[in-house]
Formats: sequence, structure tokens, C-alpha cells
Amino acid sequence: MVVAVVIKDKERQYEGLRICIAGLLDGLDMMMFVLEHEIDSMDEAYTDNIDFMDEMGGKRFSNNSANVEKHGFIHATLKETASMLRDADLVIPF
Repeated sequence: MVVAVVIKDKERQYEGLRICIAGLLDGLDMMMFVLEHEIDSMDEAYTDNIDFMDEMGGKRFSNNSANVEKHGFIHATLKETASMLRDADLVIPF
């Protein structure tokens, strides 16, 4: 099962990341999309969780170039994001 977590609300970026990690631990294919904003705070805990997500095979996408350049996200336009969301079995919005 492929699950997409879409994070548009800056205030809920930690929740979205936690859902991704939980899904990965449960054996799901997880994709995280951070749209329209730069990650607010990459403190040590958030960075550790991002690293863990990468190690577990989760995918991270963003249409914000700062997330791509500073935080290692894969760039995806809104059109590309829409295509990936259509292919997901479940989409969780934040």
C-alpha cells in the first residue's frame, strides 16, 4: 500500500512526519509532500526523524526550492505531485 502525506500547514509538519515514520514501521510505502512552504525548523529531533525516514525508504518531495536545496527533498511540481497523489492508495492531508 502506498500512502501519501501532504503537509501544507506549517504548524502540522511534525505530525505529518510522525505519520510517515509510523507507516514505514508498519511496512507501508510512504511519500511525504511539503507544499508551499519551507520547513519551519529543522531542529535535531526533526533532522533525526528525517534521516530515519530516509533510511527506512520513505520518499520526501517538495515544490519549495529551499527544502530541496537545504534539506534534501526531491523537487516535484504541483503537476508531478498531483500525478503521484493519484497513484497513492491513501492520501492524508495536513
